[in-house]
Formats: sequence, structure tokens, C-alpha cells
Amino acid sequence: MLALPDAELIAALAGEQRSRVLQEYRRFDAGAALQRCADRAVTAVCSCDPSYPARLLELPDPPAVLHVLGDPARFRQLVAADCAAIVGARRATPYGLEQARRLGHGLAVAGVTVVSGMALGIDSAAHAGALDGGGRTLAVLAGAPERAYPASKRQLHAQIAARGAVISELPPGITARRWSFPARNRIIAALAGPTVVVEAGERSGSLITAALCLELGRDVTAVPGLVTSPVATGTNALIVDGARLVRGPQDVLELMYGAAAPEVEPVAVGDSLPADLRGLLERVGSGLDTVAALTAAGLGVDAVLAGLAQLELRGRVRRSTGGRYVCRP
Repeated sequence: MLALPDAELIAALAGEQRSRVLQEYRRFDAGAALQRCADRAVTAVCSCDPSYPARLLELPDPPAVLHVLGDPARFRQLVAADCAAIVGARRATPYGLEQARRLGHGLAVAGVTVVSGMALGIDSAAHAGALDGGGRTLAVLAGAPERAYPASKRQLHAQIAARGAVISELPPGITARRWSFPARNRIIAALAGPTVVVEAGERSGSLITAALCLELGRDVTAVPGLVTSPVATGTNALIVDGARLVRGPQDVLELMYGAAAPEVEPVAVGDSLPADLRGLLERVGSGLDTVAALTAAGLGVDAVLAGLAQLELRGRVRRSTGGRYVCRP
């Protein structure tokens, strides 16, 4: 639908409201729209602008306008540089979160712009790693760029806007819709050279991004996961189907630059956890996400409660609905 000319789109979708929609369309005030952007510190970059990312023009339906939150000059630098996308599951395991953060850090240190969607789990971990590695990161949102989505990632959103850039094809004030997530994924796929998938189930949105990459002739890579883990089903299937296996940032850099790839020093990501807490965190990430499930697996209830409290204080898990615990990047 996004590829349709405006008149055809209105004719196809407006139905009985066609006359009213056409009237609103004709009343569009570009000056007022630009003022709304300025009021929210958002820059509108049209597809005719020299700073519009050339890679997006390879799409059959490139966004007519990109709305950018962040310094415009920095945005131009980020999209002019080589880019790699890191995407994956929202309900990621500790292993997946660590790999995403390590990849984001290593690629940013090497001068690559890390692109992702700022979703819970893998996306947010990749952005956080890139920020730790110097801030070379672009967050592509499914709603207005000035609104953190999800709202729980307000702090990360602010950090990306201050040190990288947040972009969206939707203007300020617009709420993310269900359809806008796969639409957002095509922008991630087009901006990146290679895309790295870190943990994805059979029906993950990350696999939509991977399919779009292949349509555009981009490289799709994947981090292998446990064959028994549901969140590794999609990534392991990609590798079976021919996606390049990624063990760390060096593999991505060698794909991008060949023998000229810069060396990346191994980096310890995240705070070190005692063995008992790390084991508890891994169990939560594997699906034992309630006190009852953890104690049924043979752990003492006192140790479980104390360990979860420590992991919460360290920001490694959060309590969700139904007494469940969710890993955080």
C-alpha cells in the first residue's frame, strides 16, 4: 500500500469517506507540518534533499519524508557511513542480549553505524552496546520519532537522540500502529548493508526484516543459538538456508570489508555477575520466568527470591504481569 500513489491509496481505502479524506488531503499545510516538527526539535528530510539516505531510494516505496530527532549534521554522518542492522527477539535470553550488545559495541567502535528498531530485547541491547562503543547508532521507530516506543525505553531513546539519531517516516504526534512495524522494518533493511539476526522465533518480525534484506540484495547473517531454544528456531533456520554464521563483530566486519576489516578487541559486556546469579538469569531467559517454575526446577525458594531481588536491583530483570520476570539488556 505504501507504494501506491496518494490518489490510488485514497481511492482504495477511503470508501464512503473518500470525499472527506480528499478534502483533508487538499487542505494539507506544509508550513504547519514543518512548524510541528520544529516545535518538537524534529527535522524533516524529504526524499529530494541531498542528505536523504541514498540507500532508501533502492526501495520500491521509499518514505517521502524522514523525520529525524537528533542533530541533523550527525544524522548525515551516520547515514553516510557504512551501516549494519542488528535485530531480534523481544523476549530474548541473557545469551542473546549479551551477543547483541557485544555486536553493537564492536561495530560502533569500528566506525559502523548500528541500525535497529529500539524494541525490547535484542534491538535495545544492540543500541546500548553501540552507545557504549561511541554512540554510532540509528533507531528507526514505528511511530513518531519524539515518542519513545516502548515507553519503558525513554532513557535509551533520549541517549540515542543525544548521541546518535532517532528516525521515522511518520510525523510528530503519530502513535505507532500495527501496520507501521513491518513498514518500519523495510527502512531498517534498506539502510543497512548486512543485517544480523540475533534470536528469532518461527514467526518473528526479524524474519520479515531478513526477507526484505534478501529482496534488496543485502547480506543476511545470524548468530547461532541453542537448538532447544524457541527463540533460536528462526536464526538457526536462516543459517541452514544459507545465512552467514556470525560469532562476533569481527565476522560482520570481514563480510563488509574483507581482508581490510579493522580488528576489534574482545570486550567484556555488561557487569559481571556471580555464578549463582548468572545461572538464575539464564534460567529466567530460558523460560523459567516465575518463582514457581524456578523452584520446581530444583532451586530453593529463599535463594530464588533473594536472587531475583538482586537481579532487579542490578537492572537485569523486571517484573511483568502475572508474576513473571523478563530479562532486560
